[in-house]
Amino acid sequence: MIPQVPQRARRGRRAAAAGLALATLVLAGCTQAQQRGFMPGPGDGQEVTNQTERITNLWVGSWAVLVVVGLIIWGLTIWCAIAYRRRKHDSGFPVQLRYHVPLELMFTLVPVVMVLTFFYFTQRDAREIEMHVAEPDYTVNVVAKQWSWDINYVDDDVHEPAGVQSFATGEEGAADSLPTLYLPVGQTVEFRLDSRDVIHSFWVVDFLYKKDMMPGHTTSFQVTPTREGTYAGKCAELCGEYHSDMLFNVVVVSQEEFDAHMEELRTQGNEGQLSVDLNRNDKGWSMREKQDDAGPRYTEDEPAAGTEGDNE
Repeated sequence: MIPQVPQRARRGRRAAAAGLALATLVLAGCTQAQQRGFMPGPGDGQEVTNQTERITNLWVGSWAVLVVVGLIIWGLTIWCAIAYRRRKHDSGFPVQLRYHVPLELMFTLVPVVMVLTFFYFTQRDAREIEMHVAEPDYTVNVVAKQWSWDINYVDDDVHEPAGVQSFATGEEGAADSLPTLYLPVGQTVEFRLDSRDVIHSFWVVDFLYKKDMMPGHTTSFQVTPTREGTYAGKCAELCGEYHSDMLFNVVVVSQEEFDAHMEELRTQGNEGQLSVDLNRNDKGWSMREKQDDAGPRYTEDEPAAGTEGDNE
């Protein structure tokens, strides 16, 4: 005799199958931005660095769990408000307010398990993201200052022209005047980050990662760009009056284009390294207050003081 499946169990299976089909249909209709939880990145969904997938999965997975938990809590809250509402002839305290040891244990243990689970996945991914290889392909030193950036290519012993503060006016081509950092695609780059004055934070938005920069202390991280293109960067730590204008570009190019840019900097005389010890009170530094020309910057008629390598 074939055992009969209870009708309630069959309904439960149908409901689960219908829910799974609906979820699949909804996810299939999501855009790339929706599938990555509206994280920054290119519209085609292509990974920008070797860490893009790891960071995105942690973000989307965390939100998916939180949405499910939120729906369960709201559902139970609404159900309890309706099912256990006070009736016309009720008196005294309702039975559900009596002390219930198993329920209290559940309310305590479930959140603890959830927090520990989030902690495990977060520390696992953070450890991988912060991991350093012994010999990166390239090393870049970025020096933050109010309110711009100096960029040194350590291996080639050249630097970008001293960073000049810009204003986000919205004019066409304004972004081209920002300090620009070049990186070779497919190569592991170590960033060494210094600050010349106050606490800043180095953030390439589409890299999904930022790192604080503190005076007197060098911080570092490594990343491998995997997609050519131009990416926006900014300071992510409130650092003074013109913090919002402390912007820069990152251009990821082929190895040939990167080598050509290094040679171009050398031809322009940008050899050596811009030191973190540059004194903002030197003659080569100017604090300007006009709206069209503001912020600490190097004057055009004098070289930047403190450039390492010029006196060798």
